[in-house]
Amino acid sequence: MAQRNLTKGPVWRALARVSAPMSFGILAVLSVGLADAFFLGQLGQAPLAAIGFIYPVTTALTSLSIGLSAGANAAISQTVGKGEDDAAAARLAIHALGLGLALALITALGFWWLSGSIFTLMGASDAALTEARAYAPFWAVSFPFLVVMMIANAAFRAHGDGATSAVIMVLAALINIALTPLFIFTFDLGTQGAAMATAIGRAFGAVIAVVYAYHVGVLSRCPDILTGVLGSLKQVLAVGVPAAFSNAINPAGLSLVTAAAATLGDAAVAGFGAATRVQSVALVPLLALSAGIGPVVGQNWGAQKQDRARQGMRDAWIFCGVYGVIVAILLTVFADRLAGLFIESDDARSYAAQYLSIVGWSLFGYGILVTANAGMNARSKAGYSMGLSLARIFAVYIPFAWVGLLAFGYPGILGAAVLANVFAVGGAFWCTRRTGLDPIRA
Repeated sequence: MAQRNLTKGPVWRALARVSAPMSFGILAVLSVGLADAFFLGQLGQAPLAAIGFIYPVTTALTSLSIGLSAGANAAISQTVGKGEDDAAAARLAIHALGLGLALALITALGFWWLSGSIFTLMGASDAALTEARAYAPFWAVSFPFLVVMMIANAAFRAHGDGATSAVIMVLAALINIALTPLFIFTFDLGTQGAAMATAIGRAFGAVIAVVYAYHVGVLSRCPDILTGVLGSLKQVLAVGVPAAFSNAINPAGLSLVTAAAATLGDAAVAGFGAATRVQSVALVPLLALSAGIGPVVGQNWGAQKQDRARQGMRDAWIFCGVYGVIVAILLTVFADRLAGLFIESDDARSYAAQYLSIVGWSLFGYGILVTANAGMNARSKAGYSMGLSLARIFAVYIPFAWVGLLAFGYPGILGAAVLANVFAVGGAFWCTRRTGLDPIRA
């Protein structure tokens, strides 16, 4: 099969080959959430507040797919870097898909069963709870399709092909966004309609990803398909389990911070939720960078070219710093206008604008966090990634958010977010030094 060798040539170019197209793919996926917020916001504050509760929970669950895809990427990219045959990489991908599908079905059923209790514990009002419970069943149906699509896309990226992964993500998102207003307004399904559109879009993306992966050889029908299956699962889970927890920690922490915002009323939840969605779009290049650094580190580490892996980390962090300054200025200048795109209520818009103009100045730190975590996952050191994310959320963000709320109100929550992102920078330097990816040594 055709693949890109990321172990030769300028490191920044190898990083850009995977990261650049992924910007479009990630933007497309995040645009689905923005479309949901935009269309549901036209139905009133309750549906928009419901999205504020739904988003962190479903993002936390989505971390299972991110973790498993990180495990698949680490195993496959290192196999490619070592120069092993295509069959070995294809078997790894098939084993990862089977594992992912099984775990996704269990997770989806659990979410479907417990969703009402989860949103109640988060402090959802009766109106918001009704809307959130209408959304949950169809989102659960969509989850196994998402996991399959994510793991297949990780296999493409492990071979240095970020473009195919991005195209599949864009197509799935376009179908989702096109169907959302049709189901919400034309069929009068409201919040439930948004979830139905998500399920259809993800199903389409999963089918296309698997079919094309077989077509190009990323997956293959080999007679010895079960050969080494236990070893494959061990490789994937060794990175996938801590990586899943690492990625789940951030949105899980956001759920607890959302609960803090909920004590201030539905307007605060709606504003906080809308701001985090705008922030997600601002973070797209940094998230794409984290998707690109994994294959670069994995292939080069497998090829015994550790200096190139460290250089990739250094280039990624320089980009995080430069981009962070630019996006902070833009978010500050246009905070109110950006908030107004998704919120009609003056109170909710004020909450969102405050978030963007304050927390925006620390987003460079979040970029360093996610790229460091992705690099360490690809290096098969996912325990450090999980530890760093745990410390950021549970030692800094959550406790300081609640203390800040009691002492300063809503600005105290925002100050905690800034502190958590700045803490991540120092933690990332320490962890990468311990795992041999210290960019200072590049």
